[in-house]
Amino acid sequence: MQHAAAHCITLQHSATLCNTLQHTATHCNTLQHTATHCNTLQHTTALCNTLQHTATHCNTLQHTAALCNTLQHTAAHCNTLHHTAAHCNTLHHTATQYNTPSCFPIASSISTSLSPHLILRCNKMQHTASHCHTLQHSATHYNTLQRTATFSLLSIAF
Repeated sequence: MQHAAAHCITLQHSATLCNTLQHTATHCNTLQHTATHCNTLQHTTALCNTLQHTATHCNTLQHTAALCNTLQHTAAHCNTLHHTAAHCNTLHHTATQYNTPSCFPIASSISTSLSPHLILRCNKMQHTASHCHTLQHSATHYNTLQRTATFSLLSIAF
């Protein structure tokens, strides 16, 4: 009987040890699952950080593109104003030629019938020259805006 009792105690001890091992194995499986989940989360976090960086870069590029479009529009407008200013310089030069005493002819040197026509033409030329001066001022202002915008764009890009 003693031998049977000793054998029973050994079996109980083995059963307890087996239960402990099963519990440890279950706990180990849970830890492995948690570790796998953690690795997945770390990978996902790294991916999210990359996407956020990309989104920020994309937003910067979109902002830069919008500025470029504005500058291109402004540059086209400036080119038109430069072309107009060049044309106005020609008109101004022509008007300046008429802005002499010959624009206001003396009755004795030019026929009286031509005087009103010539005076009207001189007035139109002077008006055109004045208008051209305003356009030249606008072109200068747009050049200043374009240089400022270009400098701002370059400071954003770098």
